[in-house]
Amino acid sequence: MPHLRLPTLFLSHGSPMIAIEDSPTQRFLRRLGPVIDERFGRPRAVVVMSPHSMSRNPLVLGALRHATVHDFGGFPPALYEIEYPAAGDPDLAHDVARRLAESGFNVPAVDAGGLDHGIWTPLMHLWPRAEVPVVPVMLPALAPPAELTAMGEALAPLCDDGVLIVGSGSLTHNLGRVFGAGGMPAVDAPETADCAAFRAWVHETVAGHDHAGLLQWATLAPHARAMHPTDEHWRPFHFAVGAALPSTQAVRLHADVEFGCLAMDAYAFGDAAALLAQALAN
Repeated sequence: MPHLRLPTLFLSHGSPMIAIEDSPTQRFLRRLGPVIDERFGRPRAVVVMSPHSMSRNPLVLGALRHATVHDFGGFPPALYEIEYPAAGDPDLAHDVARRLAESGFNVPAVDAGGLDHGIWTPLMHLWPRAEVPVVPVMLPALAPPAELTAMGEALAPLCDDGVLIVGSGSLTHNLGRVFGAGGMPAVDAPETADCAAFRAWVHETVAGHDHAGLLQWATLAPHARAMHPTDEHWRPFHFAVGAALPSTQAVRLHADVEFGCLAMDAYAFGDAAALLAQALAN
């Protein structure tokens, strides 16, 4: 079927264990890929920004094929045996780099690859046979929200050409809460009040099309620094928002919290966001 304009996505990936452990978020991701394929046509590629590929001088990774990077420690052996052999797309990688350069961003494409776990753990559930090529854009270590939004905006025309643009991260990410001195909470522990307040603010802000408010999240969102002591898992959210501009439409596709404080929410942005949400609900 011909491609419709794709929404852009922010996906919370959480622990690498999402690769092998059943959870509400894993089940959501397994449904998401087939619904995208059916409603919009299978994407010709995914352009993705993850907090686990971050650099002061970022790059677009344009390898012909990507290695599966197991960038974590202390997990069960089965997790290290997983391979997600997605192809790359060198031509698209250079197109991404060109578009970014035309908008003033020096993010060159290189003949190198590798998918960190913020990329392959969600994508392995959307397309288990690694059918869709992947082009990672490294997260600029020092870029403020407005710059990340502008980077996404530079790539927005790709959504008309069958490219799915994804920001991968976590809606909240305070691992000190999860692995603190008091012991690890149960995965189904009740949600903490500050996590609930932060999630509600994000939901209300995007639903209200408050783009300026999102850019000031660190001062406006309740408990912002408690939920993100460091903000690398939040910042790809701005990339996904920008890639949907000029549309400010947004829909929360999935809501869940693990360990009482690790929010696994997912969002779609753009004029087709509501269409995707409706398709998932059917």
